[in-house]
Amino acid sequence: MNEGLIAYRYAKALLKYAQDKNQTGRMYEIARQTEESFAAHPDLQCALVNPVLKADKKERLLLTAAGIDSASSEEYLRFVRLLLSQHRECHTRAIMLVYQKLYRELNHIVKASVVTASSLDKATLDRIEAVVATQCKDKTLELEHIVDENIIGGFVLNVDGRQLDASIEKELKILRLKLINSKTKL
Repeated sequence: MNEGLIAYRYAKALLKYAQDKNQTGRMYEIARQTEESFAAHPDLQCALVNPVLKADKKERLLLTAAGIDSASSEEYLRFVRLLLSQHRECHTRAIMLVYQKLYRELNHIVKASVVTASSLDKATLDRIEAVVATQCKDKTLELEHIVDENIIGGFVLNVDGRQLDASIEKELKILRLKLINSKTKL
C-alpha cells in the first residue's frame, strides 16, 4: 500500500519527535485509537476536509478521535496543531497508519489478525498466538481477533501481509469455479 509521501514524512517526523520526548509508545496507542475512530466513523474524514469547519473545531475533533483531551498529551496536541496550520488534516488517517507501521518496524513488532465466523475463547486465541509467535522468531507479536460471519466457518490468518485462508467461504468459491469450469468443458 502506497501511503503517500506526505503521510510518510509527517509520520516519520512524529516518530522522531515522540522519540525525543520519550513518548513513542503513548503516541502509538494514540495513533491506533485515531485510526480506529476513522474506521468506525467514515464521516470524520469528510469533516476534516470541510473548509467551513474552523481549525479549533477540527482540533477538538481530532483530540476526541484519539480519545484524549488537550491536557493529556502535549505531543499529540502540538502535532495536530502543526497539521492544521499546514492544512494537512486530510492526511491524518494515513499519517496514523504510517506511524504505526514505522513504530512496529522500529520495535520489531509483527501485526497479525485472525478472522473467524464466531468469537474464540481465550485459550484458543492463546494457542493461535503461541503458534504464530514461533514463526516470528525475535519479534513481538500483536494479535487481533476479528469476528466476520461472512466467512461462514474456518479462519483467515494474516501475519505481516501474508495470508492463510482456511475459510468455508473460500472453499465455496473454489467449488463454484470448478463447477463453472467443468460446465464449460462439456
